[in-house]
Order: sequence, then C-alpha cells, then structure tokens
Amino acid sequence: MDLKLSGKSALVTGASQGLGYAIALGLAKEGVNIALNSRNEENLTTAVERLREETNVKITLVPGDVTEATASEKIVGQVVHNLGGIDLLVTNSAGPPPGRFESFKDEQWYQSIDLVFMSHVRMIRAALPYLRDSSAASVLTLTSYAVKQPIPNLVLSNSIRAATIGLTKSLALELGTDNIRFNSILPAWTETERVYQLMSDRAQRKGTSVQDEINQQAKESPLGRLCKPEEVANAAVFLLSPAASYITGVMLTVDGGMNKGIF
Repeated sequence: MDLKLSGKSALVTGASQGLGYAIALGLAKEGVNIALNSRNEENLTTAVERLREETNVKITLVPGDVTEATASEKIVGQVVHNLGGIDLLVTNSAGPPPGRFESFKDEQWYQSIDLVFMSHVRMIRAALPYLRDSSAASVLTLTSYAVKQPIPNLVLSNSIRAATIGLTKSLALELGTDNIRFNSILPAWTETERVYQLMSDRAQRKGTSVQDEINQQAKESPLGRLCKPEEVANAAVFLLSPAASYITGVMLTVDGGMNKGIF
C-alpha cells in the first residue's frame, strides 16, 4: 500500500529513544522529512545520526524541553524554518514517576501535568497555523492503555493521560472542518527504556528480578510477550498517513490484548 507520505514533513517530540524514535524511523522510511525533538541533546544527536545511517530523508534536530511553557513556540518555529512547514505532528513525552496516591504532593502533580498533558496542548497550539496550511495534516498523541485500564502504582500517569484522550477527541471534532485529523495511540507494555525503568522499580519493591517482572507482565497478553517499539510505530505511521484520511478521533490500543475490555 502506498501511504502517500513521501515528501511530507513531521515533527516528533520525545524522539531521542523509545516510541518517539521508532515512529520517527518509521516515517523516515516512508520518505517523510523529520524533525526530532528531545530535551537531552546528546541522546538527540545520537538518534539523528542513527536515522541518517538508515534513511536518506532530510532530518533536523530541535532540542528543547516540552514541559517549559515557551518551548513549543521556539521548537515549532525552528522546524518550520528548517523543513518549510509541518504536515504531521507526533506529541510524545516521558512518563511521570511511579508511586501511590499518598506519596505525591501538589508539586509532583503539577510537574506531571506539564509533562504528560500541557506538553500536548502547547505543541498542538503552536503547530496549528502550519497544520492548517497542509493538505494532509495529521496529529497523533501518544498516551497509554492505562487510560482504559489503570496500572497499579502509576496513579499520576493513569489520571493525567486521560486528559490527553479528552483533548484528542475534542480537537478531532472541533478542527475536522480545517481538515486536520487527530488520533491517539494507547500502547501497553513495550520494550522501551521507560518500561525497563518501571519494571526495575517493580522488581525492587517486590524483591524479584527485572526479567521476572517482564515475564510476569508478558503473561497478561494473549500473545505472551511485550510489544516491540516498531509495532507501535507501524500503527502510528498508518494513522498519520493520507491512507487513513477518513480516520479521526480514534484511540487505538496497541496492547497485544492486555486490555480485557470490549471497547
């Protein structure tokens, strides 16, 4: 299938590793020019070098911390300067720390809101004028299957990511007449740095090993394993592409069947 992505321009935030990098790589392989953002400039430089080794599209790095209120305008401005516009936007960030409800004070809640909710709001708002100029505008927010099935010891993530789902659906309805599509991917446990950190935390609390916890978590999927980053990326690339031109307002769970609900 021709996804009709060649020559488009995309901004992917949180793209120095994990799912962000996997999605950037997937888009680049389809001929999309890519702007990668991360707050860790060293990791970002390494990611760009890896992409350039595997693809021949135009790639630009745009360092910046999406939790900062003024960062989005600067990031988007630099992307437009380097790539000429934005057709595709992937909003993604690191996750908040694990812990139970009573372990967090207001400060941690506000920091997490900036990280996993306001980062989406600000980036979409900054990119909107350029998305309106695109003939194939598409936005993808990355959240978590925890918005459907809360994960123990992740109260910050469970609570705040749900707001991003509400935002994504609202914008799909509000901006459909501007020909901008909004969808979200809800990944489950995927082989990323973030998941290994969470498994390490779980193993420490339970007195087990990281591999024991990974094996236990894998049993919750009918497929008997964790997800690979490229499997999330494949779904993301399709949703972002003009091949999915009549798909908007969808919250796609990529979880290997871990969510046991019907919807």
